[in-house]
Amino acid sequence: MSAVTLSVHVSDIERLFREQNRALIAFLQCRLNSLSDAQEVAQEAYLRMLTMDNREEVDSLRSYLFKVAGNLAIDRLRKRKVRSEFAVVQSQDEQVDEHSPDHHAVAVEQVAGVRRALKELPAKAAQAFVMHVIEGRDFSHVAQTMKLSERMVRYHVAHALAHCRARVDEKEVP
Repeated sequence: MSAVTLSVHVSDIERLFREQNRALIAFLQCRLNSLSDAQEVAQEAYLRMLTMDNREEVDSLRSYLFKVAGNLAIDRLRKRKVRSEFAVVQSQDEQVDEHSPDHHAVAVEQVAGVRRALKELPAKAAQAFVMHVIEGRDFSHVAQTMKLSERMVRYHVAHALAHCRARVDEKEVP
């Protein structure tokens, strides 16, 4: 992108922010039921708009902004759901005596099983899985770190999750 094109693009995004930010925040707040989450998602959407490569392919910046923000909101809701489900499982696990030898043995075996499953995967799939699922990094951060597209990171994480799930299911079948 040339300096002139970049300058025009930045000014287009600035204008879009001035004209649409209130509407975007309201749109996101309705979906996320949280003003702070709406503001964070909006900020990420504007950042994505500023760094997008295919500007000339977009007919309507406003429509594209709302589409990007809507997709980010869906991702946020999915993460929220997973964390909520994890918290429920964790609280159920806390009711079990965590210091019992049986509990410790099961936990050690589960960790070892995940490690074995990850070693069976291609390196990129394992790395993407660890960064996203275990370290909690978002897809864009993993993509930048691994120098891959977000789509490829999502593919690698999904592949790794399916593989680990299959290995866990194998252990549970008598």
